[in-house]
This record gives sequence, C-alpha cells and structure tokens, in this order.
Amino acid sequence: MERDLNGRRKAAGEGLSASMNPVLDDYREVAPKGTVDFLYRMSELVKGRSFLHVTAVRYGGGMAEVLRRLVPMMNALGVEARWEVIAGTQEFTAVAKRLTNALQGRDEPITADMYHTYVEINERNAKALKLDADMVMIHDPQPAGIVEHRAGGCWLWRCHLDLAQPQRRAWTFLRRYVLKYDAAVFSLSGFAQRLPIPKFLIQPSIDPLSPKNREMTRGEIGPIVDRLGIPRTKPILLQVARFDRFMDPLGVLQAYRLVKKHHDCRLVLAGAGVMHDPEGETVLSELREAAEGDPDVHLIQLPPEADLEINALQRVATVVIQKPIKEGFGVTVSEAMWKGKPVIGSAAGGISVQIMDEVTGYVVRSAEGAAFRIRYLLNNPGVIHRMGAAAREHVRRNFLITRHLSDYLTLLNVLVCR
Repeated sequence: MERDLNGRRKAAGEGLSASMNPVLDDYREVAPKGTVDFLYRMSELVKGRSFLHVTAVRYGGGMAEVLRRLVPMMNALGVEARWEVIAGTQEFTAVAKRLTNALQGRDEPITADMYHTYVEINERNAKALKLDADMVMIHDPQPAGIVEHRAGGCWLWRCHLDLAQPQRRAWTFLRRYVLKYDAAVFSLSGFAQRLPIPKFLIQPSIDPLSPKNREMTRGEIGPIVDRLGIPRTKPILLQVARFDRFMDPLGVLQAYRLVKKHHDCRLVLAGAGVMHDPEGETVLSELREAAEGDPDVHLIQLPPEADLEINALQRVATVVIQKPIKEGFGVTVSEAMWKGKPVIGSAAGGISVQIMDEVTGYVVRSAEGAAFRIRYLLNNPGVIHRMGAAAREHVRRNFLITRHLSDYLTLLNVLVCR
C-alpha cells in the first residue's frame, strides 16, 4: 500500500529561521563529556574569520541538513559563516545528475553540449554569488566549476561522493577544476582519487537535536505512523532511501520474502526521489508490481523534508536495513543507530565504517545474507536490545554534529589562521 505525503517543503532560497538555530550548550547532554567546552576554546582561535559554503541544494540530503545547523552554530561561535546555493535550470539539473552518476561509476552518456551547459551555469553563478571569504568550501560536483572565477581566500572542494571507480571521461572533465582548489575534502580515504593537492578526511554527521533525530514521545510517534498506514502488530523491517537502483529496494524486498517464510513481519520502503525523476518512477513501478498482493509491504513516498516521519519510522522499526549497491557515506545508518536500532547494511560506501560488524549490526553482501541476519535478530530480541544500545553509543562518540563542527574549525585554524 502507498501513501503520498504533501506540503512541508520550503523554497530553496528561504533563509535559516530562528527556530533552526541550535544552541551549543544544548549539546552538553548528548555529546561526549568535554566536547562543548573544547569547541568554545577552539573558537577563540578562529573568531572573526569568514567561512563560505556553496552547494547545489538547500534542502534534501544529509549534507544540506547538517549545513542548516552548522552554519548558525559557527556564527554563534564568532565565525562569519555564510551559505550560498547555486541557481540552475532543468537542463543543468539533468546534466548534474548524469555527471554525479558517472562519477560514482555508472555508465552515463554525457555529450559535449551537456558539458557546455555545466560550464555556462557555473560561470553564471560565479558572477551572481558573493564568493569572498577567508575559506570557501564548494560542495560536490555541481558547483565545482565556480573555482575558475575564484578571487582570494583558501578554496576547498568538499566531495560527498564515492569516487573510487568513476567513469574516466567524467572524472577527467571534473579533475581539471578540482586541481585549481587549495585542497580537497573526502568522507573516506577509499572515496578519493590521486591528486597533487592536499587531501583531508572529514566524515559526515547527524544532529541529535534536529527534528529528524530528536527524542519523540509515543504520543507523537503513534499519529504519524497511523497516518502513514502502518499497523504496529508485527515486527517492522525498514529501509529509508530514495527510490533509486543504487539503493537496491528490490534486493531488500527479496530479503524480506526470505524472512517472511519464517517470521510474520512487515516491510516498509520509504523514500523520495520520484517526482520529476523518470528513473525513480520506473523503480517505484517495478516495486509496486513485485509487491502486488502483499498487504505487509508498504511503499511510502516521502517529500524532500519529512524529518518527523523518518524519525517516527526509525523508532517503530524492529530492524533497519540499508542495502545500497553504491553509496556515499550513507548517514541514514547513523540516524537509525542513534534511535537504538541494529542496522543490517551493505558493504557499500561508508556504511561499513558506521556499523561495527556483530556489535552494532551486521555488514552483508547479498539478499540472502541480509535475510539470515534479520532472522537471527528476530529470533533473539535480547540481541536487538544489546546491539541497539551499542549502536547509539557508537554514534554518540563518532558521528554527532559536534565532532563535525570541530573538524571544520580545525580546517579554518590550520589553513587560514596559521
């Protein structure tokens, strides 16, 4: 059964509201002891410096979510932080998607005209945006070409993708821009290509106080899950991911069916990525056909900003699955682990870095492997509880936004204030 949620999406140019501004002291209760005091001391070294972020989107994806919180936190610490978003066209959006897929290894035809569109839109944005800052961080491939028009400051290219095996032509095109940066920042060493410029590793994070990750009461969770049409009468297996072939939702459905032979359970596949996306529509159509006749399979289309819905779904899930074929860092894993859930994930991207195999969850390489681990957990509720507690603590120590903020302040201090 399907549900289509509407509303709640904000305009891309909308500013950061006061309600979004987190207070650093609020993190004392969730971050490791001494973290907040350390951030205050570090901020003394970088006060008055300016830090500009440039991205292709303001909403949708873990990178944008964290920036919406990091930018006001940096300002509160005395750093003049700004965040600009490039403007494009539908043609540019299509080109950027192909380029992104190609850089992640998919065989995508990209014509000379498409590359021309990329160059033209980047040039147009370079002229329109205010790019002066002590440190400028350009996120991902879409705005990378803006570096051609850099003025002063230290420029960093922040790549959130896995570039381990890119399509050669696409990487050759992008590399000529990357070489004009002062340094590049990757999420994992395995994501990076060889470059003659310095490289830094900064892993993504989650904000434990954001709507997607904050604590929720039963009174809040119940109505949301009911509105989504998901009964809570059986164990719930959950994957939250866009409807995309890279996310392998059909593989998750296969794993569920293997489990279903032994356990009466439900599968919830919740994600965005369908509107104005022919491939997403095709994947969703294939899922509908494959799941037809099974009332325990729930396909939920989420709007780009469905924070409370995702929070509630992760909290009612018995086991969370994250089984992409290709992935960047996959911060959805940390989001689920923060809710005390064991995660069964693939070895793609940064998922295996977040999961401590056999401690906070399991790393698997097939639908059969996923089904085996799910069955084990459903047969051992005590293990689910123990792994969930370990998962939350692992995220607290390694993947919270306070650590991310420390990493960015360190970059600013090392590269600008030295």
